[in-house]
Amino acid sequence: MKRALPWIVGVVILTGVLVVGLSQAGNKGGEPATSEAPFDLQAAKQELAGSPAPLAALHAQSAELLGGGRSAFQKRLAQLRGHPVVINKWASWCNPCRAEFPVFQQLATERGREIAFLGLNAGDSTQPARKFLDQYPVPFPSYEDPDEEIARDIKAPANYPITLFVDKHGKTAFIHQGGYTSKQQLADDVQRYLGA
Repeated sequence: MKRALPWIVGVVILTGVLVVGLSQAGNKGGEPATSEAPFDLQAAKQELAGSPAPLAALHAQSAELLGGGRSAFQKRLAQLRGHPVVINKWASWCNPCRAEFPVFQQLATERGREIAFLGLNAGDSTQPARKFLDQYPVPFPSYEDPDEEIARDIKAPANYPITLFVDKHGKTAFIHQGGYTSKQQLADDVQRYLGA
């Protein structure tokens, strides 16, 4: 029995290493495995087909990173007047932003025919932001705001993530600081602050 004990311990350790290794195989970035299917941007765009023109224009630019600064952003907000708008300020280096993006993927697909969703990529660089959007595509565009000029203009606090709720008259109704942990939590705020 004394001779067999080292072999038994060795087999148990080897089995443990194999189980851990196999469970992580194919799991990119060491992130926890998830049973949810990845977000399908094309299916989301099909679901949003037939939206009013200002919202359809957003969907046509899904997951794009747009330039143009404050003037382009203000022009877009003017075009969206008459529709409630949800603005999400995010950055590629922000872990809570990464965690909440699936919430925006889901709700923007469900409610994007009546509510405008816009992203604001602030305090970030272009390449990491584009890579982030490739990994977490959303059915709406984001504007680049590396120096947070747009964020200051709309009075978004300096921390991340931030979500602004703008009513159909263009007035900010509420600013949510921190990430959303569920689609229902975001949907409740949409209902509470935008009445939509």
